[in-house]
Amino acid sequence: MERKEIVELVNREEESLKDIFKEIDENELYFSELVLNAFQKENVTEACFGTTTGYGYSDLGRDTLEKVYADIFHAEDAIVRNQFVSGSHALNVTLFALLRPNDLLLSISGLPYDTLHEVIGINDNPSSLKSWGIKYDQIELVDNDFDYDAIKEYLTNNKVKVIEIQRSKGYSTRDSISIDKVEKVCKLIKSIQPETIIMVDNCYCEFVERKNPIEAGADIFVGSLIKNLGGGIAPNGAYAVGRHDLIELVGERLTLPGEGREVGPTLGVNKELYQGLFLAPSVVASALKTAILTSKVLETLSFNVSPRYNDNRVDIVQNIIFNDEQKLIKYTQGIQTGSPVDSNALPIPWDMPGYKDQVIMAAGCFTQGSSIELSCDGPIRSPYIAYQQGAMTYSYGKLGLISALTRMLKDGE
Repeated sequence: MERKEIVELVNREEESLKDIFKEIDENELYFSELVLNAFQKENVTEACFGTTTGYGYSDLGRDTLEKVYADIFHAEDAIVRNQFVSGSHALNVTLFALLRPNDLLLSISGLPYDTLHEVIGINDNPSSLKSWGIKYDQIELVDNDFDYDAIKEYLTNNKVKVIEIQRSKGYSTRDSISIDKVEKVCKLIKSIQPETIIMVDNCYCEFVERKNPIEAGADIFVGSLIKNLGGGIAPNGAYAVGRHDLIELVGERLTLPGEGREVGPTLGVNKELYQGLFLAPSVVASALKTAILTSKVLETLSFNVSPRYNDNRVDIVQNIIFNDEQKLIKYTQGIQTGSPVDSNALPIPWDMPGYKDQVIMAAGCFTQGSSIELSCDGPIRSPYIAYQQGAMTYSYGKLGLISALTRMLKDGE
């Protein structure tokens, strides 16, 4: 197909999505009001954009931002820090904060994301939870839902300290997990072991569904600031939101016991963290529209996609199942070509830290690894799935899609 034909196809499919896009616009307004109200309630002022160095004592902006996060998610407390390297780092810190030797960690959403395998000890590492005598087990999903009978039986016979739920699919082929399913399983868990801590990996899911994991019954949830809530502005960082006592433990593990959240210099990023959060509802809406347009167009071209364009969305991730290594590579390269940064670079599969398979990754982003900017990646393994996410604006997302299709479909392929 020529580029002109691809543009015509994309425009035609876009016309059919107006009603779905209207629903996204309504959710964007809802989340925007939620954020604005939190800013106003906590009296965010220009003084909050100041900075601290060294130990980071008495950082007004940092402490106020954490109150804003707690307000938005109707939680007791929050920790939002640029000292977190990534969402995976925040998950690592949270797990080490909550677990002690001989405790049992149970995943009820199957195998966690690749970068947690060495954290847990699924893959051997002398610094893993396993090396500290922390036990691990998992229960697989059944037909893209929790195995409620297996969970009930397991909790009846085993004392579990922390239950981990990963909502987004990672590099698996399963569906992402809706907040309604999280709420249902939280009620089951608490009815059997009310003291068990439910921890949710909420990466990619923020500002997609109106209810959040705390409202669904979880005790704590974790996410990255270079995904949804950073709005494409935050240069790094992550957060955890939940019960006050648990957030305190996370703070003491991130820094040191006795000082915890009282230290941690912001080094000039406060304004970016506030502004990113302020823009996040709009950016997430753009990412969702880009994902839906991608799904609709690729389905029209006879590719398998998940979710489909008219499915209920749980996160911003769009899967395209190519069943063809070269199509995965060329599509990903086309996303890079349509990016604002390093558009002349040609991504190729490579051995990426934390992953067993080679990974191809297009991320022509202003912030390295930022998944809320238009990016696309996937492991080089059958069935050769592209995991696309993000778009700072819908227009840039649409142009990125056109670029990807142009590269993949050129020369009659």
